Amino acid sequence: MRFVPVLLLVTILFNSCSINNFSIDNDLKQYFDKYKVTGSFALFDNAQAHFTIYDSANFRKRYTPASTFKIVNSLIGLETGKIFDEKMVIKWDGVVREREELNKDMDMQEAFKVSSVPYYQEVARRIGRDTMQQWIDTLQYGNKNTSGAIDSFWLNNTIKISPDEQLGLVKRLYFEQLPFQKRTQQIVRKVMLQEDNSLYKLSYKTGWGFDEKGDNVGWIVGWIEENRRPYFFVLLVQSPDRNYDMRANRKALLTDILKHYDFMQGKK
Repeated sequence: MRFVPVLLLVTILFNSCSINNFSIDNDLKQYFDKYKVTGSFALFDNAQAHFTIYDSANFRKRYTPASTFKIVNSLIGLETGKIFDEKMVIKWDGVVREREELNKDMDMQEAFKVSSVPYYQEVARRIGRDTMQQWIDTLQYGNKNTSGAIDSFWLNNTIKISPDEQLGLVKRLYFEQLPFQKRTQQIVRKVMLQEDNSLYKLSYKTGWGFDEKGDNVGWIVGWIEENRRPYFFVLLVQSPDRNYDMRANRKALLTDILKHYDFMQGKK
């Protein structure tokens, strides 16, 4: 009986296709242990309607989206014309930041790749509260709470989203099922592409923030394509260590998990 609530949730989430197979894979614990973290992972094979999950309890809880919100911020910015296209430059505000790559003028494509908070804070300010809230409500994004400063609600635990909601969002984005123009969704998919070689294409957005207790909350959400078949995934990484190297370890953890399922190796 413990599987029923999760299965029902998944069926609702992916109601555009039937779930033929569902499994919980506790073998993934070895990879979370390797990197000294807890969290959740889910993988959806669209062609086979096969859903695999590790840690269903965390999968249904909501957390700060951190920089994964750049997916939605980009969509809304493009749809409203606040971002013309992926080449639109926003001037550096002159504030010197610790990450040197942020201290310059930047276009959307680079801002997405390096996860520039200042760029997307300016985009949010240009969008404005009322328009932002309307789109968040339309998307049913997480708890839909955009209260407080318009340029930080996705960074300070105001708005929250669960891994299952993240997975549903990127699946709909891939198939252009979100309530945005086709061009808007195509541009965001384009900037999400991180690795492209003869074996696979890997598209994702990362995020890193802290919960109310000050513990790390890390994300990678997106899809991998092999033999023209998409597989959607969401990785949630949690650690109480304030000095934890989230940027390096979350990607290494994702790579280990994907290889566990024979991705990235020409086996699919």
